[in-house]
Formats: sequence, C-alpha cells, structure tokens
Amino acid sequence: MPPAAALPQRRLGLTGGIASGKSTVGRLLAERHGLPVLDADLYAREALALGTPAARAVAERYGSPVAAGEPGRVDRAALGRIVFADPSERAWLEGLVHPAVRRRFETELAELAAEPVVVLMVPLLFEAGLERLCSEIWLVDCEPKDQLERLISRDGFSHAEAEARLAAQWPLERKRARADVVIDNRGAPGGLEVQVERALGLSP
Repeated sequence: MPPAAALPQRRLGLTGGIASGKSTVGRLLAERHGLPVLDADLYAREALALGTPAARAVAERYGSPVAAGEPGRVDRAALGRIVFADPSERAWLEGLVHPAVRRRFETELAELAAEPVVVLMVPLLFEAGLERLCSEIWLVDCEPKDQLERLISRDGFSHAEAEARLAAQWPLERKRARADVVIDNRGAPGGLEVQVERALGLSP
C-alpha cells in the first residue's frame, strides 16, 4: 500500500478499544452522513464462516470444543474462551484471520475507489498493522471502567472474561497518542454527533 499521504481518497480509520463506542460512531457516519463503512469485525466473522479455509483450520486445531453442531462451523463463543485465555492461541488465530480481513478491505476499497470518503472500522487497527490503509485515524475514547461495565452488561461476560478481552488490545492511552482525531465518548450520546461533524469538517 502507498503511504497515507499518497492515498487517492479520504479514508477514516475508525478504531478504539472493545466496547468504546466505535459502532455508534460508525452508524452516525453511515446513516447520517451516508458514508460507506467497512467493518473489520464483519469480515472476521465471514473469514470464519462455514466452509472457509480458516474455519477448517480452526476445526482441525481445536476439534470438538469449537464445533457448533455442523462440521466446519465454528462456535465463536467457545473459540473466544480458548484464545482469550492463551496469548499464543490468540496470536495463531490472528495470523489466520487478519490476512483474510486485509484482503477483504483491499477488495472493497478497490470497488469504492470513486468514493471521496470511506470509513474503515477496525478495532485492532494498530495491533493488526492496518494504519497504512487509512489517511487519518479516528479514535473513539472512553474510560476503561466503562468498557468493562459494557462488556459485562452488554455481552454477559464475567469480570475475568471482560478483563481478558481488554488486556488483549492496546490500552486506549497508547492508541490515543497515535490518533489524528479523538472522539470522546464519556458524555451524553448526543455529543458524539457534534464531534463527528467537527471531525468531518462540517462544523467549526
């Protein structure tokens, strides 16, 4: 990929920590501003869909603990319990899935080449080394305690499971130093739209 300064369109790398509010900002960009939003989480799920090479590799590695009734189908919850408990297993899975996600991004970006602005919503933007796909980085920021509470209430994780998922990503403080735009999700939801419009250059 060319360096960010040479990219032919404005590409917003939308990132943050897990449960920081990325999806909310992504919906604002898609629904209120009509921007195409490419979702890394969706592409990762597709990479592990029934019958894919990655799904077969996962089934071969873990067998029945991740089987979801049908041969080749991955039980993502069971897989998550394995990889978030063992950094080496998580690294193996990321080595399998991240290249597929990158290829999907490159395909979608080629199809959207005529769009002036494209959003790449990537939770592991820095961890996966995908910054070079973007012309600017937007970070959705919040307090770690709020991330923890959302993971427990929203996703039903235990406290230990939620902490393991937070520990698997760079802390927001580290990401903040590398962001071009910081969207503060500590206040009322309505404040996000004002920040998004300002970052898009639509308001002072």
